Amino acid sequence: MSILTLMQAQLGTLSAGEQQIANTILDDPDAMARLTSIELARKSGRSQSSVVKFCQKLGFSGYQDLRMEITRAAAAQTVPIDAVHSTIDTGDDALMTAQKLLSSKIKSLQETLGINPPAQLDAARDALNAAARVQLSGVGASSLVARDFAYKLQKLGIPVLFDADSHIQMAHAATLTPKDVLVSLSQSGTSLETLRVAETALQRGATILTVTGLQPNQLADLAGNALRTVTDEERVRSSAITSRDAQLILLDLVFLRLVQIRDGAVDLISGAAEAVAPLKI
Repeated sequence: MSILTLMQAQLGTLSAGEQQIANTILDDPDAMARLTSIELARKSGRSQSSVVKFCQKLGFSGYQDLRMEITRAAAAQTVPIDAVHSTIDTGDDALMTAQKLLSSKIKSLQETLGINPPAQLDAARDALNAAARVQLSGVGASSLVARDFAYKLQKLGIPVLFDADSHIQMAHAATLTPKDVLVSLSQSGTSLETLRVAETALQRGATILTVTGLQPNQLADLAGNALRTVTDEERVRSSAITSRDAQLILLDLVFLRLVQIRDGAVDLISGAAEAVAPLKI
């Protein structure tokens, strides 16, 4: 995981002063190659000793080590002028495109699993396991992931509310109670429809579980449990590719953890497979 990804993932755990330093770096990581620790301190509005302590908190011996690591990470993020998606550009042949795509997906999945602590994932599982009802909310590609997760939960006999229409999502949210859970998916965390659904559910006292990108966002701020995805689509995004995969692997993991603890889950899944088998001729 790059130091920039790690820094962004840890923003919520940093003090206000440390966040100022981190945000200054994240806003323009390329500038780190040209800044001294005194200049970074001045630019972030903090003291030089605060910058040194910040470096040590991230596991570096001092500013020079951090600057070198950030310079490497920033260089790796350089986007070709003719990029199509992430590191893929118009000149790549089929094999190169496939290799880059696979590498991008694997990196996204590994980093997504790496930044979500097991205890937090199991807290999400436990909330879903105890829920009277679970509503899924999302638009665009996130809606497709929400639908997939809804089907999985239904196999376990969990009452699920899902519709791709955001107006119906809002109507469902208005019926939620403190015994229910809303799972909201949005890579940006700023999708207006998803935000309004979450706000409605929160007013009704429901537990909010979100799946968003690493960046600070309004949707995650509403959550009792905010899961995060790591993607490279902030660079050049032609479609929701790695973000969709990252959302899927998180929810697939939560689903499997549910199967492991939920009474009768294996029998229910087997029953569903047996019911569908005659249709697969």
